[in-house]
Amino acid sequence: MSRHVVVRTGKRVSEEVLKGLAEAGASTAHEADGRRGAISPELRPIQAGARIAGSAVTVSCHPGDNLMIHAAVEQVRPGDVVVVTTTSPSTDGMLGDLLATSLRARGAIGVVLDAGVRDVAELREMGFPVWSRAVSTQGTVKASPGSVNVPVVVGGQVVGPGDAIVADDDGVVVIPHERAAAVLAAARARTANEDAKRARLAAGELGLDMYNLRPLLAELGVVYVDEP
Repeated sequence: MSRHVVVRTGKRVSEEVLKGLAEAGASTAHEADGRRGAISPELRPIQAGARIAGSAVTVSCHPGDNLMIHAAVEQVRPGDVVVVTTTSPSTDGMLGDLLATSLRARGAIGVVLDAGVRDVAELREMGFPVWSRAVSTQGTVKASPGSVNVPVVVGGQVVGPGDAIVADDDGVVVIPHERAAAVLAAARARTANEDAKRARLAAGELGLDMYNLRPLLAELGVVYVDEP
């Protein structure tokens, strides 16, 4: 097999599961998957309020070169999230509004980019969400081979083609394709549990009592002292 490949794959998480994961959000999905899959918090959203979940189209690029993102556009299906890494660390502006326009035309709902992004004002105006390591004016060339839809490492996590990506203001989480439905079920159970706790806290109950933390404080040697 060639060292550099573009893999055509139909591997996707179902639309229903992705919708549920988006509603749950990144933090809840992370907890529901046993606190796994959190991509480095160094990758931050360029916009506020975006909340998405989609199947990953993965891209491995040479640093300072976005040729393979252009190659990946053809592989995008509606609802996908394009996940881009470079073969060595880079903060160059790998994606701007023109490439985002092309991705959106294919149905991409966002990009997770372990490198730099530019044209931020235009991307915000478009409402096209991007999570990136940096914002940079530095542009790129289109000259070096890479791969599409192969396993990549992004922000310390392995992302495979077709894995579920959940991203919002808290950050980005990857969930392996085969676990996505089970994680959604666990996320819904967690949300229901948190709703019940939220109601108790709103009614004035203390977390010290709800979580039975007073014995722990005593065990740790914390004492209450009343001032005279």
